[in-house]
Amino acid sequence: MRLYLATFVVTALLTFGLTWLVWKLSLRYKLYPAIRERDVHKTPTPRLGGVGMFLGAAAVILTSSQIPFFSIFWAKPEPIWAILGATALIVVVGVADDLWDLDWLIKLGAQFLAAGIVVGFGGVQLYSLPLGGQTVVSSAASFTISVFSIVVVMNAVNFIDGLDGLVAGVALIANGVFFTYTYLLGRDFGASSYANLASFLAVVLLGVCAGFLPLNWNPAKLFMGDSGALMIGLLMACSAILVTGSLVPPTGDNDVFGRSQLLGAFIPILLPVVVVLLPLLDFGMAVIRRMSRGKSPFSPDRKHLHHRMLDMGHSDRDAVLVFYSWTTVVSLSVLLMYIGTTAAWPGDYLLGVGFLVLGVAACLVVTFIPARPSRPAASEKELSL
Repeated sequence: MRLYLATFVVTALLTFGLTWLVWKLSLRYKLYPAIRERDVHKTPTPRLGGVGMFLGAAAVILTSSQIPFFSIFWAKPEPIWAILGATALIVVVGVADDLWDLDWLIKLGAQFLAAGIVVGFGGVQLYSLPLGGQTVVSSAASFTISVFSIVVVMNAVNFIDGLDGLVAGVALIANGVFFTYTYLLGRDFGASSYANLASFLAVVLLGVCAGFLPLNWNPAKLFMGDSGALMIGLLMACSAILVTGSLVPPTGDNDVFGRSQLLGAFIPILLPVVVVLLPLLDFGMAVIRRMSRGKSPFSPDRKHLHHRMLDMGHSDRDAVLVFYSWTTVVSLSVLLMYIGTTAAWPGDYLLGVGFLVLGVAACLVVTFIPARPSRPAASEKELSL
């Protein structure tokens, strides 16, 4: 745990320094796009925060190869190199889009290429699902499902990047819960070492988001842009697949997953999904909404969940904090269910369910009762797609 904590601190400090440098250079050389019609911020703001985030993450990932504790996942380095290569590709394309607004087909093609690199060359696939250790998909289906899962998560994270500090904060909370889950999972499966690539990627993302958030908090000095949001989505998807696709829970007495066999068997699948539940929900609603109107699913609009919250009267900061609350309640409740079933708590998962019920009730109150009256749609803030 001490090395994971050190990784988080080093990544956060390095990312903060690099993003601060990117911010200064962007201002000096005017590396920012003009105000778009759908934007309401008055001062052109650099969108290249993803560059500093990627450099910080890449530096820490490469340095880990020299640390004996992390040598276990460097023994087979193909997944790491594939993830780094795919992330570099998506960051380059994201930077180009942030500066020159690329066609959505080019961006989507690059996303599928990046996902193909991770799945095809890195072997980061959903080979099996943890349902009694049975392989439930063929190799071709495994490849296809894995690629589409990565692309969907990348776009889901990118779609909610519309308010200062929203993506960085949500990802910080989600990856904090996810790291805890992967760490406990290693303990419950009797792993010889707590060092694994899924946990390491989650910690790196924690550091990246923590280092970037000070510059992105409202009022933001720097945006992460498509490059940063797509990078976060890519690494989160890879981390989830590395865990979910490799679980082989025992059958029989179900000692590992506790007394609630059905729930215990599905929580390892459920938790990697719920940590990105809000982005996935917003993404699904956006695709359905746009395609029902005969538009591209990637055409920008002002109907995202965070825009609706602004219409209800929430300030930018209040809306972001509400998103943080929903992310915390949903992801932490499932984690509590997992801990309850594995630790044989009284009632197994009932504490997690109770936390979920109370948390959802509290979130509904703060969501639908804003601190100020609703405001017209003309004053919405659209920072990015």
